[in-house]
Amino acid sequence: MSVSNRSMFQALLPGVLLGLVVLSGLALLGDLQHVSSTILEFKVKYFGIALGFTLLNYSLRFIKWHFYLKQIGVHRLSLLTSLRIFLAGFPLAVTPGKVGEVLKGVWLMRKTAVPVGRGISVVLAERLSDGLAVFILSMVGILAFPEYWAGFALILAGLLGVMILSQIRPAALWVLDQIERVHFLKRFSQSIREFYEGSFTLFQPGAALLAVGLGLISWLGEGIGFYFILIGLGMEPSAHLLHTAIFILAFSTIIGAVSALPGGLGAAEISIAGLLTLTLHTPPEIASTATVLIRLATLWFGVALGVLTWGFSPDLTGLEMAKKIIIEPNTQPEKLLK
Repeated sequence: MSVSNRSMFQALLPGVLLGLVVLSGLALLGDLQHVSSTILEFKVKYFGIALGFTLLNYSLRFIKWHFYLKQIGVHRLSLLTSLRIFLAGFPLAVTPGKVGEVLKGVWLMRKTAVPVGRGISVVLAERLSDGLAVFILSMVGILAFPEYWAGFALILAGLLGVMILSQIRPAALWVLDQIERVHFLKRFSQSIREFYEGSFTLFQPGAALLAVGLGLISWLGEGIGFYFILIGLGMEPSAHLLHTAIFILAFSTIIGAVSALPGGLGAAEISIAGLLTLTLHTPPEIASTATVLIRLATLWFGVALGVLTWGFSPDLTGLEMAKKIIIEPNTQPEKLLK
């Protein structure tokens, strides 16, 4: 294993260990013996269905990713290479800090020569469009829990505010000019400008509506996958169960994202198990088992696909390179393209 690959796996290790602790904690909270028997009674075919809906989510998100690349001027990147970069980014969700986001920008630069800042704008646009999509999916459920409305409105305003402000070009350019006057921020100014130019393109109304629309369908798919896992655990199929499953998974995704923890680990799981108990009066062993299964079928399935992609993509390495970009943003492009 190369030094670069080793550093990537080392960065992944804390998130994996935290994930194991969280999943083990859930099993203990639900009573390990009861959780074990519940898993043994689970109808495995429903886990396969959930994986199918997760793949639908990934497929639609990849379409959005590739569309975004076209929007920022990347036209000669093959679908296969684009897919490899997209999948290889999944494990970065459970790495600490923001290095993972920069790394996708580095990969794009090495493949297409597009500036790193512009590539990172695609990562931000993905997150914001997905965030708006899950907010919309969770809105109906939020109506039943008015105590959450303040936080919900604040986060929604923040997401929309970033997109709207990016389109007020004179104001944005004025802010960029001010940044260049601050000594310790000046060396980041070119990267920030490239990031803004990418964001300005990606957040235009047409592109934003398409992205959020794709996000709605993709995250709806994961909610339906969760519904089938609940059926596999013996719950009665119904429109109410479907609606609740979609709400719980969407709202828990928001909680995980807001927590700023790697992959939302801990926050998302507690939210899923807690909401199952609160809304469906689910027994602890069922709530814990359902949470473990849906996280395996979504987050950890994605991490596994990404690690597999790393295995046959030796060109998609360079965690040290990403750190270098953060510390030395004016690094010459020729050094990154090697």
